[in-house]
Amino acid sequence: MADGPEDIEALIELMAKLPGLGPRSARRAVLHLVKKRSLLLLPLSDAMQSVAATARECLNCGNISTSEICDICRSESRATGEICVVEDVADLWAMERSAVFKGRYHVLGGTLSALDAVGPDNLRIPQLLRRVREEGVREVILALNATVDGQTTAHYIADQLGPEIEVTSLAQGVPIGGELDYLDDGTISAAMRARKAF
Repeated sequence: MADGPEDIEALIELMAKLPGLGPRSARRAVLHLVKKRSLLLLPLSDAMQSVAATARECLNCGNISTSEICDICRSESRATGEICVVEDVADLWAMERSAVFKGRYHVLGGTLSALDAVGPDNLRIPQLLRRVREEGVREVILALNATVDGQTTAHYIADQLGPEIEVTSLAQGVPIGGELDYLDDGTISAAMRARKAF
């Protein structure tokens, strides 16, 4: 198949950088978008420009929002004295889809990793410790991925919080090596209900 014009090739190369899309999938996606220009391509372009202009990280929890403080952090009904700690925004969104947690969140932005030289100050751990002190948090739920780095991070946070804060983690339903973003809502709900002391 002959290469398309430069602009289309540039779009294919950019799309191929998205998670889950390789060069062939990106090419198919772009061709579909071009064929459905008025139905998909133009609205997608408008939506992407809007998100690029307005999306930002919540200063409090790290969620993606269109304001400095996200809706979850602003909601008085979510101030339950519980913070659910997740690795990434995708994990927060997965927890919200399950609708099982009604408190507030804290996005770390990754996990501790000696191999990748990621330490506590490279993540949002200091902000978490500050929030626990300032917001009167009674329970910290560690909803981190069941990987070696996730568990290392969970142990570090639990040690930093000390015995005066109840620290729990997700229980049954989350497989070793599993990532929250790929779990179904029922599995997340069961894991949240069956959380245990960490």
